[in-house]
Amino acid sequence: MNKEERLKYQRERRKTNGNLDTKRYEKTENGFLMRMYRNMKSRVTGVQTKKAHLYQGKEILPKEDFYEWAKGSPMFLVLFKQYAENGYQMKDAPTVDRLDSSRGYTLDNMQWVTHSVNSQRASNGKRKTNAYSSNS
Repeated sequence: MNKEERLKYQRERRKTNGNLDTKRYEKTENGFLMRMYRNMKSRVTGVQTKKAHLYQGKEILPKEDFYEWAKGSPMFLVLFKQYAENGYQMKDAPTVDRLDSSRGYTLDNMQWVTHSVNSQRASNGKRKTNAYSSNS
């Protein structure tokens, strides 16, 4: 089966099972990080147009470096465990917070926080709430 045939097969399978396999994979650490990096990259490359002015053209670290940073981060592991234990509620999901929103996704500009903390910071103009934050 060549790549084109495999992708067609996967698309058909997703249609018939409601993306069940994808949803299950994204509840693993690897799947979660894969989706997160894909979303980060689509923001800086302009694929996601919502709030493009905040992200487009900014720097993004290589995928392998992001995975290494995330998996080596005690804060990510704690937040992901809480996210799973709380039934994968969006508000508890680990997210990458850019310390300086004028800069991109670089190791010295990222920290882990929950989705709710990151949302609060965005609505408060990045005022630090310190809940669940860590540079590691």
